[in-house]
Amino acid sequence: MEAYTYLLVNLACISIPFIASFYPKHAFYKDWKPFFMANIIVTLLFVVWDAIFTNLGIWGFNKTYLVGIHIGNLPLEEVLFFICIPYACVFSYFAFQYFFKSNFLQKSQTIISYFLITMLLVVGIFNYGKLYTAVTFFVTSFYLIYLVYKKTDLSLHYLSYLFVMPFFFLSNGVLTGSFLVEPIVWYNDAENLGIRISNIPIEDSVYGLLLIFMNIEFYNYFKQKKIKTT
Repeated sequence: MEAYTYLLVNLACISIPFIASFYPKHAFYKDWKPFFMANIIVTLLFVVWDAIFTNLGIWGFNKTYLVGIHIGNLPLEEVLFFICIPYACVFSYFAFQYFFKSNFLQKSQTIISYFLITMLLVVGIFNYGKLYTAVTFFVTSFYLIYLVYKKTDLSLHYLSYLFVMPFFFLSNGVLTGSFLVEPIVWYNDAENLGIRISNIPIEDSVYGLLLIFMNIEFYNYFKQKKIKTT
């Protein structure tokens, strides 16, 4: 049963959003095409990034908790992670558009973006020798700069991110060793800040933000493109 642990974590993350996708009044399954078109692009980018960092020994995987199927140097479960987590997050973003008539982050979203951009750039510069920290913080800050430049309304992005964070910490906590004898995913602390929330490197929260925001943005792009062609 241990060999299915990572797979079960992925299934637990996607199960409720998947079932809720068939809610008749606001059916997310009707948006599967723009979601999966978006997700394929983002997953490919993150899989390449993941494969390079795995090869460099920045992180790795415990075979005890894996089914043993690999795509390149990545376990199947790691690739599925980039589908299951974004599905749950984009579903939350989709649902919030209907459930929240006004967003309390609407007025402060620009300030939040500027704060994050500044913080990520400063920390990244002072830790340029730590690959996980530097790459994650620089890429995320540059992406936020791009979104701010485009004048993208990020209020629902941030709300969706805040909503999924407790579930993110729970699932990532399991992956990094909470409730287990050994972690499913291990990290080389020489390549990160060494700051952990429970067992989770602080960089994972930034990595997760980038993953979520990119999926939401590409989803919106393909959804709008679909609307224009119909």
